[in-house]
Amino acid sequence: METQIKAALVNLLAGIEAGDGSVIAAEMAKLDEFLIAGRDQLHPQLVHFLENRSYAKAHMFLGGESDIPVGVCGGRAGKD
Repeated sequence: METQIKAALVNLLAGIEAGDGSVIAAEMAKLDEFLIAGRDQLHPQLVHFLENRSYAKAHMFLGGESDIPVGVCGGRAGKD
């Protein structure tokens, strides 16, 4: 499922860059469906990003990046 989520994120981010509302809406709907269907199997941090529609961070997470910026919720780095 993570492969499908990553593909939807790539399409969504490209749609945002292109200003294509139909692509944005379709990919956001897919991501919502993946979250509902896979919540129990997905990594908690990925669930957090998808729930909060932090799609760039979700993409970074799935890309294996370790320096994902802390958001307004504080995240782990904000609790140190």
